[in-house]
Amino acid sequence: MDFFAYKDDSLMCEESDLTAIAEAVGTPFYCYSERTILRHLRVFQEAFALAPHLICYSVKANSNLAILNLLRHAGSGFDIVSGGELERVKRVGCDPEKVVFSGVGKTEAEIRAALEFGVRMFNVESAPELRRINEIAGEMGKVAPIALRVNPDVDAKTHPYISTGLKRNKFGIPHEQALELYREAAQMPNIRVRGLDCHIGSQLTQVTPFVDALKRVKGLLEEIAALGIEITDLDLGGGLGIPYEENDNPPSPQELAQALLTELGDQAVTVLLEPGRAIVGNAGILVARVEYVKETPDRDFIITDAGMNDLMRPTLYKAYHGVLPVTRHFDRDEVNADVVGPICETGDYFAQDRYVPKFREGELLAVRSAGAYGFVMSGNYNSRPKVAEVLVRGDQYAVARQRETLDQLLNNDVMDPQFNE
Repeated sequence: MDFFAYKDDSLMCEESDLTAIAEAVGTPFYCYSERTILRHLRVFQEAFALAPHLICYSVKANSNLAILNLLRHAGSGFDIVSGGELERVKRVGCDPEKVVFSGVGKTEAEIRAALEFGVRMFNVESAPELRRINEIAGEMGKVAPIALRVNPDVDAKTHPYISTGLKRNKFGIPHEQALELYREAAQMPNIRVRGLDCHIGSQLTQVTPFVDALKRVKGLLEEIAALGIEITDLDLGGGLGIPYEENDNPPSPQELAQALLTELGDQAVTVLLEPGRAIVGNAGILVARVEYVKETPDRDFIITDAGMNDLMRPTLYKAYHGVLPVTRHFDRDEVNADVVGPICETGDYFAQDRYVPKFREGELLAVRSAGAYGFVMSGNYNSRPKVAEVLVRGDQYAVARQRETLDQLLNNDVMDPQFNE
């Protein structure tokens, strides 16, 4: 459920008119619904309420500070994958005990910063990483809490770019090697084994892969306990899908919780979840203005002022995003069209070969389900400044990130570099 709907044929975010926001902040811009974000977090919290749990929002989905601050105040923890994301959760005042640090390529500087901050645990993805963390923790006079991210070799049945739980993926430690690495970790002087982590992919539309992964993990938990190692945290990752198209019907957080908690049984662990897309995906849209309508015998091209540099998902994943007019006109026919941007790439599109309302130049359109992996994946290709981000609360809105200026875009370039002699 989200809070984008028409009122008198004008698309609204909660009680705020998107046309008025566009006139005030310019286009393109991302718009996020505060009410939707909070509702989605609350649904996860309530779904897992019968078990000790911690919902750690996956910062990589949308790392805007206003959104992180909103989630922090609502009781969320955070899953981070970089030093930059660590700095973001620090700036919003997150409790270190609610932060887990994931990712396959943690640098020495990132590990030091996370140890200094005191994260709840590192989700360790390889033997070399474990040994590096032990060494750095020893140099700092600290003991590092860790979980091993175990790769259960379960097919998440999702896009291959966002599948993370198969043997051929770069993520995690092979299931058959995990027990021996736990044994090694338990003997390290600067490591405290705290948890076990498992994350099999993103945009999952069935509960079965989650349960299959947990079944494999449960057996490993028993083997770890037999070594005398206590596991207090079981991190089952994120990945729950959202509806991008009208007929999409992914499982709800309640269905996921019921399946996982039933399978988990009486295991005395705190369950950690890392939802990202499921919290912010349908809480955001990208609003763009139609610059030109190019008519050809085959189809129309609706050319907007937003491009693939602003929203990469259609180009990168061939992802479907709904496209809506910000102002509805029932007297217009639908036309077969591509909704595209100004970037000099054929792959620069938001919708292809799709029937959409017959737009006119100057009108506004909204690209749906853009709250996750939208702005965070944007770039400056074609020397295009990054767009503004807006957060809506009821009938009020606020700019949560200013539009980048050309001066900001160019400031780090050195036009006349001084070469070493």
